[in-house]
Amino acid sequence: MPDGGSFITGQSFPALVLNADFRPLSYFPLSIWAWQDAVKAVFLDRVSVLNEYEVAVHSPTLSMRLPSVIALKEYIPAARRPAFTRFNVFLRDRFECQYCGEGRPTHDLTFDHVIPRSRGGRTTWENVCTACGPCNLRKGNKLPRECHMQPRQAPRQPTSWELQENGRAFPPNYLHESWRDYLYWDSELES
Repeated sequence: MPDGGSFITGQSFPALVLNADFRPLSYFPLSIWAWQDAVKAVFLDRVSVLNEYEVAVHSPTLSMRLPSVIALKEYIPAARRPAFTRFNVFLRDRFECQYCGEGRPTHDLTFDHVIPRSRGGRTTWENVCTACGPCNLRKGNKLPRECHMQPRQAPRQPTSWELQENGRAFPPNYLHESWRDYLYWDSELES
């Protein structure tokens, strides 16, 4: 078990996981592993430890500080085409209604078929956009020109890189200090 009583405070000591090029595998959600998985990967020689917590785990014959940042030894290429999921549509559209422009939490968002399915519209990257409930209700099964509601950006399939870039705009609630040198959210560098 880790030293120092830190488990009492509720910390779980996750490790930030970087690809072999020292970039996070994912920004949103941020690529992290539980400390147990990070320790196992260290012993299997699949990762390099770049930073550690002050907390250690012990066995009868070994003491080891918990990794806080690890890098994979083998590069994992990003998928060329992201999966078409509700969450990825929201991420492409930066969690903003494409009709009124208001940002909302995911539970307050829906996705809207620009050309309604009842009028021949398909469920594709090019026909679906993020909408808030009131705008989606107001648009109903009308075409954009019929209700004067054009999406702010034409829906299209994003690249995996674009989704990662959008994800960088939404840092998670928990960021350990040792991770900051590996995460590039829009923050000023110290001079």
